[in-house]
Amino acid sequence: MSKTILKVSDISKQYRLGLVGTGSLIHDLNRFWHRIRGKEDPYLQIGSVNDRTTEAEGHYVWALQDINFEVETGEVLGIIGKNGAGKSTLLKLLSRVTSPTTGVIKSKGRIASLLEVGTGFHQELTGRENIYLNGAILGMTKAEIKSKIDEIISFSGCELYIDTPVKRYSSGMTVRLAFAVAAHLEPDILVIDEVLAVGDAEFQKKAIGKMQDISKEDGRTVLFVSHNMAAVKSLCTRAMVLENGKISFTGNTDEAVVEYLKKNNPDSTNYIEKDPSLKTDKIEVHHVGVRVRKGDFNDLIYQDSEIVVEIQFDKLVEDSISINFRVRDEGENFLFTHSSLLKIDNEGVKGMLNYKMIIPSNIFNEGNFKIDVGSVHKKKFYILKENYLSFTVNSNSKKIGGYYGKTKGALKLNLDWIT
Repeated sequence: MSKTILKVSDISKQYRLGLVGTGSLIHDLNRFWHRIRGKEDPYLQIGSVNDRTTEAEGHYVWALQDINFEVETGEVLGIIGKNGAGKSTLLKLLSRVTSPTTGVIKSKGRIASLLEVGTGFHQELTGRENIYLNGAILGMTKAEIKSKIDEIISFSGCELYIDTPVKRYSSGMTVRLAFAVAAHLEPDILVIDEVLAVGDAEFQKKAIGKMQDISKEDGRTVLFVSHNMAAVKSLCTRAMVLENGKISFTGNTDEAVVEYLKKNNPDSTNYIEKDPSLKTDKIEVHHVGVRVRKGDFNDLIYQDSEIVVEIQFDKLVEDSISINFRVRDEGENFLFTHSSLLKIDNEGVKGMLNYKMIIPSNIFNEGNFKIDVGSVHKKKFYILKENYLSFTVNSNSKKIGGYYGKTKGALKLNLDWIT
């Protein structure tokens, strides 16, 4: 017996830019007439690639193009990508909110979706009334809703306001209630868009735990879209990366996150080799770069990685030469400066040297950082390259809403507290 619960075959979605439909009533009717006869859309055209950063060359754009994948029962599939990559469009197709331009979607069982804050909620109705309304929209019977309403209210944490109109709820409270309804529907497939980002840390942990229970204990399938890589790695058994409306990678969750982060930081220059501008009559640099201590220059740097700033150079004089590294944050504010002179004496030494400055783990916050590279001889800078290297620190924690995750400031130190 096949375990496949969802199969997507050759799915594409085309939109007309600037206008609804084809632009005229007669063309819309003609399109409708072709559709009910099972004919191809007469106005289907070659459209632009879904790249929001470029100007469209025509009136049509492919929001999604040639999407193929299968999901098995009990699997948690993460869908990640930049804003505008087509993630929400794909979930809307899977949830039957809109139909694909081409291709076929086959699924088994009931699908529950949480795509946008307040979807299916009536602002004038109370939270309790909206539970019944939203549950009915998602396919629950009145008896099902009545048997679970106390559990839904308790999970949402909105007991105090449950008989208050939803229009007085914050966006976070609305998401809490909507997720509680969708999660307790006991769907065969639960589709979750980036709405959990609206909730606070406590609710995010609660929601992640509920989705893990749905998949592991109940054997149900979850499709999860998020920009929170820690949440994706914590929850998902597999992930795929969308780029410009196409699948660029699918496979292991950790590998998918690495691919996404690499694509998201294309300007990082963490390795430079044999740059003529680093050559003087005192020193000739062979390479300089930033890497994890037990890894290569191609490996991603995480917050709990030990970081090595390495320079290999040919020392052409016997006098003492020191290497200086100055580390800056994204705003080019200096974080610290360190010199090899404090640790290494190379007086009287000539030839090839390889120096490494070791930065302990759990120093940097998530973000982008820059390094100035300098060489000092007799108290004079012979080389000073500002913002010469750059590197990105990523979060790889599986804790949601705790110490890990983005906080204020360029540094995030794991300090001891005593009483």
